[in-house]
Amino acid sequence: MTGPDGAHLLAISDLHVGYEANRQIVERLRPEHDDDWLLVAGDVAELTPDITWALTTLTNHFSTVIWLPGNHELWTHPQDPVQLRGERRYRHLVEEARALGVITPEDPYPVWEGPQGPVAVVPMFLLYDYSWRDGTPGARTKDEALAQAREAGIVCTDEMFLQPDPLPSRDDWCRARVAETARRLDALDPSLPTVLANHWPLHREPTQILTYPEFALWCGTERTEDWHTRYRATEVVYGHLHIPRVIWRDGVRFTEVSLGYPREWGRREAGPSGPRRILAGRRQAAPR
Repeated sequence: MTGPDGAHLLAISDLHVGYEANRQIVERLRPEHDDDWLLVAGDVAELTPDITWALTTLTNHFSTVIWLPGNHELWTHPQDPVQLRGERRYRHLVEEARALGVITPEDPYPVWEGPQGPVAVVPMFLLYDYSWRDGTPGARTKDEALAQAREAGIVCTDEMFLQPDPLPSRDDWCRARVAETARRLDALDPSLPTVLANHWPLHREPTQILTYPEFALWCGTERTEDWHTRYRATEVVYGHLHIPRVIWRDGVRFTEVSLGYPREWGRREAGPSGPRRILAGRRQAAPR
């Protein structure tokens, strides 16, 4: 798959269309160019009908839509008509997205062929394994870290709604997803640069500005800390934190692309953030 001249690779996350104000924003989203691609980096909604509505709406306007799940899509919410859990829920969402023509983490990675040369766009579903314990100093184990977070009043809603079935724990599911994704990335052409996209950050630096540092437990895994260099990333896209910004690490741009909740974007002077251009800072490729 290629990106034609003049088109852009765009990215957004954390649409949370269960909020009416966010739903209206999604209804109004339009490409800059008829052939723009849109990468949706998770947390579209909690309920399956809302997820399907949002992806349908986006596919009506964007040439190509690429989706990967966040934690909210994976919740088995008591109000959801689809009461599947864990892996079965994820696979159901993948099939729903595929039926709309949306590219998922289970599909071949599409190649964006822009003016700077080809790039593999890699949507990933990796989860977290409670290994980021910077916000729970002194905790030697997952259980100690969770206990310390609970004492501070910080407990992610995933602990109630995100089920890891058939695996025994969310961290087991994370380890399985990391291993499978690494296998696929290792099989890519080693000369092909990548855009790595995951709902959760790939390294822990973005969590250092969290208001509640204990929340880092639910934000990623130390197993991916070097993936931006190991897998030739020219840019890394993530969401989850609701802190849209750009940081650099080892010469790689990390772009947080979240819209966030109305109470968050409503406080920003610029208002809600729309899709960000990805690869905008990439150097022109040498002639081949």
